[in-house]
Amino acid sequence: MGYRDGITGYREDTLKSRAIIKKNNYALIPHEGLVNNVIPGFENTEMSILSSPRLGANFVDYIVTLLPEGKNTKGFGGDGVQTFAYVVEGKVSFSDGKKDFSLEKGGYIYVPPSQQMTFTNDNNGENSEIFLYKKRYRPLEGHEPYTVTGNVNDLEEIDYEGMTDVKLQNLLPADDLAFDMNFHILSFEPGASHGYIETHFQEHGAYLLSGKGMYNLDNEWMPVEKGDYIFMSAYVQQAAYAVGRNEPLSYVYSKDSNRDPEI
Repeated sequence: MGYRDGITGYREDTLKSRAIIKKNNYALIPHEGLVNNVIPGFENTEMSILSSPRLGANFVDYIVTLLPEGKNTKGFGGDGVQTFAYVVEGKVSFSDGKKDFSLEKGGYIYVPPSQQMTFTNDNNGENSEIFLYKKRYRPLEGHEPYTVTGNVNDLEEIDYEGMTDVKLQNLLPADDLAFDMNFHILSFEPGASHGYIETHFQEHGAYLLSGKGMYNLDNEWMPVEKGDYIFMSAYVQQAAYAVGRNEPLSYVYSKDSNRDPEI
């Protein structure tokens, strides 16, 4: 069954999809056609695995709908695996095993690899939705990551490379070597774009929070919109520009950082 629309049975139209999968290169994955995955520890949830090593990523991304009794109280991550969650809609209670946090839309939490994340839907009988991430941590002598939490509405908006209609927000400490990755939100006002097509070592997993636009992946332009997911492998050319009238093209995305490539 499709993740979002729940359409089953016979179709009157031809089968079609905007999804594009280029393993070890890039992927564009809309909600239509996503199937629900059953994963131990997740209760009363509808969730889909987005990126994984099978796609070519060095991390795993999920989109998770927490039903009214939705939760994971057995633990997510730990034992060398760091985790991150972003609340797309609703209200969710999180714990890092030491302290509890109540996060609403725009809230986020990073839990270090020495601890496990747990969470429970706390949205007064309504569904909540979270974007979820895990990645094996690369230790660095003399540095130890720690729990970080907040809400994007409280973060500074930085002009992206001097462009006033493109804003960047850092969700984790940008210059702290304890972290081998970061999460950002990048927002383009309608008509705005990257200043150039980027090519870089870092890989990304991006979930589109709002708006519409065109995205360049490996020098191919394709339409994207709210609810789409994009995987970008290392060195894939990538850039975006926003279209529409009143809503920015905005996405939350991961980036590996602060480590020298291994050989």
